[in-house]
Amino acid sequence: MYKKVAVLGSTGSIGVQSLDVCKKMGFPVAALTAQKNVTVMERQIREARPALAAMADEAAARDLAVRVADTGTKVLSGPEGVKEAAACADADTVIDAIVGLAGLAPALSAVEAKKDLALANKEALVAGGHLVLDAVKRNGVRLLPVDSEHSAIFQCLQASPPNRALKKVILTASGGPFFGKTRAELRNVTAADALKHPTWDMGAKITIDSASLFNKGLEIMEAHFLFDVTPEQIDVVVHRESVIHSLVEFDDNSVLAQLGVSDMRIPIQYALTYPERYESPVKELNLWEVGKLTFFKPDEETFGCLPLCKRALRKGGLFPAAVNSANEEANRLFREGKIGFLDLPELIAAAFAVTPEKADFTLEDVYETDRAAREAVLDMVRNG
Repeated sequence: MYKKVAVLGSTGSIGVQSLDVCKKMGFPVAALTAQKNVTVMERQIREARPALAAMADEAAARDLAVRVADTGTKVLSGPEGVKEAAACADADTVIDAIVGLAGLAPALSAVEAKKDLALANKEALVAGGHLVLDAVKRNGVRLLPVDSEHSAIFQCLQASPPNRALKKVILTASGGPFFGKTRAELRNVTAADALKHPTWDMGAKITIDSASLFNKGLEIMEAHFLFDVTPEQIDVVVHRESVIHSLVEFDDNSVLAQLGVSDMRIPIQYALTYPERYESPVKELNLWEVGKLTFFKPDEETFGCLPLCKRALRKGGLFPAAVNSANEEANRLFREGKIGFLDLPELIAAAFAVTPEKADFTLEDVYETDRAAREAVLDMVRNG
């Protein structure tokens, strides 16, 4: 198997692990993008030798261009540069590991350039919805999930019969660092507390989303689009050990699960090699060491972000985009110490009042919804 890969968001956790997989599989890297981490990007360019690199931050791009002038890598700048790198002629597969709504436009650029899209960015599909799916269908490319939960479902669905017979998908959640805590116990927690994830090593924004269970809400919305299932066909179970990465249930009530150690290189590699499997750098799962597997119902009263996401998905249209953008703003404010943890769902809910009922929408509609949702959050904070 031979692939040429572009990695968007290469300096983040998923991006770094994607490059590790590419190196071990012998896949050439055609393009890299990042926001502004010049130090890591320079190191990646010198090792991977891509034809293109892009920094969304223009000052960072200028700095990078000077640093790597001897490498032959062309440095692009700004959001348009990131989109150009995503459509890189030399790549056949693009891994979108950009965090947040910023990953949507590059994802569409990659698909329109007829690249297979390995999606590690939940927000692109949540906010873009039919825009992404229609582009994938129109261009005849593959949309491959990289998130551990969606990769697990995708893998289990390989066992689907000709009539599919899919009854439901079951997403597992670690529960994050605040599992079992009451609202009273969460009143004064800080971002530093929320960043102590028990299982996964992720970026700050995603780790906060995991603590609030908003991340699981994003995954519910993403599963709806990826697997063509209704909100009623998606369940969530808290599974503290993070050994079962998700499950599917068929019409005959048989349940299949995908298990493995908590290492993102498994789903990254599967997305790049699908439908084939190859030796992995990840260690084997030892069930004797795991000892036991536990399961709990998520506490939607204490963790109010999860039901908000379900509500947005049921309403459809631009509402998933709206709650995503409101969360991005609220998540940032929490990380900066400007709001409390329990303020998150209240602020995110403000997005519903400013979102138009619109089943069919354009990319411009998504960006207008993004602006309005963020402003609604900021208005609530300013007005106390």
